[in-house]
Amino acid sequence: MPNRRTFAIISHPDAGKTTLTEKLLLQGGAIHLAGQVKARGQARRARSDWMKIEQQRGISVTSSVMTFEKTYSDETITFNLLDTPGHEDFSEDTYRTLTAVDSAVMVIDAAKGIEPQTRKLFEVCRLRSVPIITFVNKVDREGRDPFETLDEVADMLALDVSPQSWPIGMGGQFQGILNFADGRVARPEGPSREFLGQRDEQGDIPETHAEEAELA
Repeated sequence: MPNRRTFAIISHPDAGKTTLTEKLLLQGGAIHLAGQVKARGQARRARSDWMKIEQQRGISVTSSVMTFEKTYSDETITFNLLDTPGHEDFSEDTYRTLTAVDSAVMVIDAAKGIEPQTRKLFEVCRLRSVPIITFVNKVDREGRDPFETLDEVADMLALDVSPQSWPIGMGGQFQGILNFADGRVARPEGPSREFLGQRDEQGDIPETHAEEAELA
């Protein structure tokens, strides 16, 4: 269907699939407050982790689908977002889910790189010719050099990598994300350092990070 897109989010456990799902739903207008993935008493919980065991353990046990709409140039597109289990014990559910998607988002932990289950799920996508976007998560924590992550993706998965954005600093020095398409910088805000939509039209980037982005 031309006005419908179905995509899955895949990764090794704890790389951040469900957290990314919540943020996409928030940006898509499907929810107004992102939940908390890890179980903490009566704290907010992720919408996609609806089973009691998922809420208790802070993991995804079964795939869940959430729908939201976005309008681009007067055309409304319906997105079906599938949050899949990362744990190998529940991987059969993920394999079945990948037979019904148009594309997938592969989430990689910036500190850990490509982990075993991520690679297995990537190979399933490759066998089914499913297009993949790689999302490097947790760059606001101390992790590996971004170029090291790019090299790992290129070498281990035999992919031609083409970064669409770049982190300005990492860990305690993290200042935001540069979007190569429009040159704007998304900045984290507030005590929790969340991305709430602030974007600088002409981002002020430290010289060392500007050189990195130029090389990327």
